[in-house]
Amino acid sequence: MPENSSCSGASSCTKESCEGCPSNAKNKAGNGIAKEPMNAASNIKKVIGVVSGKGGVGKSFVTASLATAMSRAGYKVGIMDADITGPSIPKMFGVHGQVYGTEEGMIPMETANGMKIMSVNLLLDDEEAPVIWRGPVIAGVVKQFWNETVWGDIDYLFVDMPPGTGDVPLTVFQSLPVDGIVVVTSPQELVQMIVKKAYNMAEMMHIPVLGLVENFSYLKCPDCGKEIKLFGESNIDAIASELGIPVFGKLPLDPAYAKEADDGAFERMENPYLGAGVECLKSL
Repeated sequence: MPENSSCSGASSCTKESCEGCPSNAKNKAGNGIAKEPMNAASNIKKVIGVVSGKGGVGKSFVTASLATAMSRAGYKVGIMDADITGPSIPKMFGVHGQVYGTEEGMIPMETANGMKIMSVNLLLDDEEAPVIWRGPVIAGVVKQFWNETVWGDIDYLFVDMPPGTGDVPLTVFQSLPVDGIVVVTSPQELVQMIVKKAYNMAEMMHIPVLGLVENFSYLKCPDCGKEIKLFGESNIDAIASELGIPVFGKLPLDPAYAKEADDGAFERMENPYLGAGVECLKSL
């Protein structure tokens, strides 16, 4: 089993038995780089990164779906929108306006059901204004979202990262105590290469890969119910088997989902296709 996959004895693991686990030590060490301190007024138990090797695969959709599912399961959830130049999380949840600051830090906005969100769009006077910043500035903002935001008590903080293996994913992996990542992809021939890029980066940074999500798996015909494979046959099971990690779900292309996101009503959406992923996150 790959080094960064789930522990084979996870069912019998305890906090005490895992203290000396090499994988646990590597994850905490963060490749020898000190983690950024958490905001003093925050208590975040688990940090989950959502990544993709390329753009346009629905990473923010998966982030929002997992966060909503965990919130419905009774957990306190937050979303850090680390896709600084392409933020979409606030609009999906109908969150607008600007955050305000206190002596303790920035206060994140909340969704209708109480999920906390921090995004660069919530700092701008005009949410449609482009963010034209260089990499080091963007990386600095991501750190501020961690140590200058008053998250309060959070069970799961989901970090929606930009595609690829550039400055922001590197900053998140090095600076935040990431408990694991979820890799999002689509059913195309180049998917194997794309998934492995994200997987290998996580492995180099000693971050566990929790599972894979395949988006745009199929389109269900509204008349006959037949599944139409718009992007070809799925390869996700073979890739997951090769890497020794589970498939969190295969998501269909559904216009109803897009409408809920466009309407800012994402929390109304039911997504039953990520059940395996939700159960995995609960067991962390």
